Amino acid sequence: MDTVMLIVNPSSGKELGNEHAAAAEEVLRERYGNVDVRFTEKADDATHFAKEAASKQYKAVIAMGGDGTLNEAVTGLAEADHRPDFGIIPLGTVNDLARALGVPSDPEDAIAALKTAQPTPMDIGKYENGYFMNVIAIGLIAEAVDEVSVEEKTKWGPFAYLIEGIKAFREHSPYALSVQAEEHTFDGDAYLVVIALTNSVGGFENFEPDAKLNDGLLHVYLFENLGFKDAIQLAPALFTGKLKETDSVTSFTTKRAHVDSPESLPVNADGDTGGKLPLTFEVLPSHLNVLKPVE
Repeated sequence: MDTVMLIVNPSSGKELGNEHAAAAEEVLRERYGNVDVRFTEKADDATHFAKEAASKQYKAVIAMGGDGTLNEAVTGLAEADHRPDFGIIPLGTVNDLARALGVPSDPEDAIAALKTAQPTPMDIGKYENGYFMNVIAIGLIAEAVDEVSVEEKTKWGPFAYLIEGIKAFREHSPYALSVQAEEHTFDGDAYLVVIALTNSVGGFENFEPDAKLNDGLLHVYLFENLGFKDAIQLAPALFTGKLKETDSVTSFTTKRAHVDSPESLPVNADGDTGGKLPLTFEVLPSHLNVLKPVE
């Protein structure tokens, strides 16, 4: 029999973490045998729990919570010599990783999918302050996300970020930014830099349709203009996967990118604060096996 760890954030999903934990434990026990259940109480608990699971050679780590909880768990696994398979049960506001993996948004369906989900290699990103499994945002959106309260997330869901983004656009001019990569160099003004690992960003599943779970690439987007005319172009492009065709966006792929600015700009990693510039971002190809539902 194998042992797996179930990490539960009880405050995620409108406080429904506890309610779904028992069902998840039952499914995991049927598949693996032994289940070590842990409940987070404070920041970084999921990281410490995942590190312990790796050190004890557990077969898998399953994280139940929002993208922040998942990021903490990935951070705990990233540096281990033995990295258990990683599974998720989404309970957050946006759940981008779940979208990218094809994990059902309904927690009960996501738990059921774990019965047959298969390990699939996935890239993760690394930077000085930690790791990310989905997206880095620098500039306008990063500042807006920091302003979104838990109450607003609960009330408005992903639209809470859009609302704050519109407010931020009205108050800010573009930022002076430098992006240095082997494939592309940018020195100028831009409102936003997005570095994506998966297709789903901010709840938009077609943000980067060319991104694959294990393509070994960072998908970099520079939003240089965000005026009214640009917004009219960008809105439908976000849904149709055609951002690269818009006039206000420059995009490229790379394995490593250094981003700097004269300003002390905040960095948002997987929906949470990730430090400030300057920072260098790189991809760790196929670094983690994720439990992907069988199609």
